Amino acid sequence: MEEKSLQSNAAVKSRSLFADAWRRFKKNKMAVVSLIFLLLLTLVGISTLIIDAVTDERIYNTLVINQDLTQRFVPPNSEHILGLDEFGRDILLRIIWGTRYSLFMSVAAIMAAGFIGTMIGAAAGYYGGKVDNVIMRCMDIILSLPYMLLAIAIVAALGPGLVNVLISIAIGYVPEFARITRASVMTIREREFIEAARAVGASDKKIIFSQMLPNITAPLIVEVTMAIAGAILSIAGLSFLGLGIQPPLPEWGAMLTNARGYIRDAWHITVFPGLIILITILALNIIGDGLRDALDPKLKD
Repeated sequence: MEEKSLQSNAAVKSRSLFADAWRRFKKNKMAVVSLIFLLLLTLVGISTLIIDAVTDERIYNTLVINQDLTQRFVPPNSEHILGLDEFGRDILLRIIWGTRYSLFMSVAAIMAAGFIGTMIGAAAGYYGGKVDNVIMRCMDIILSLPYMLLAIAIVAALGPGLVNVLISIAIGYVPEFARITRASVMTIREREFIEAARAVGASDKKIIFSQMLPNITAPLIVEVTMAIAGAILSIAGLSFLGLGIQPPLPEWGAMLTNARGYIRDAWHITVFPGLIILITILALNIIGDGLRDALDPKLKD
């Protein structure tokens, strides 16, 4: 009965915390606008997957992949809002279809890194001692390497490709989630509700997953938004170096790579892919700042 009461109180507290955080988040107009933009971008990306599934990728191949050199470098006009690229492909459609690679891949990589890093950090923070020392020294080794250099080394070793890019991005962000989780767990592992859970005979696994992790979600949520922005930039950087998503797939960084040689002849083929990267990263950073302020208990009004 005591254990059920503890879990019930924790659930009610969690609901009230996030309800209050959402109320304060809505007061940040820039963060709300950024969230709406990100949701619209996500819906656009999902719609491309549905279109490909329904049409057996005929639209994707015809409008996004196939080339028409007779229409290369066509500037923005009423028919092609953002113009055509160096191979006569519609830039707007390629940016839309590229959402699945730039945004969705970043989310997948950060979710994987967040899960692994959170589990590692929770174990290190909860058990401490030798477990903590071994885990965190391994994380320090990874952190001692420049992130982009580490990603380049991993992709260079495994070879360019979608899966290998995901692995390189995820490995680079695991230590960040591990350190944040460890620090948060260490601040609450001796609190009364954790001691009460131990007193009623709860296992370590149950304490970590039922009591600790629900109480440290705030900093993890903020880190996820910031990390996704960094992952988008990293994927674009790897593609720009020729180590990321390979042509003719419409990834935003790859679009910039292909267009950089023609920047003097057709400004639009570099400006628009660069702008979508800039706006998306800016939106994620604004959302992250808004979440940080909304979830900070010191800022409660």
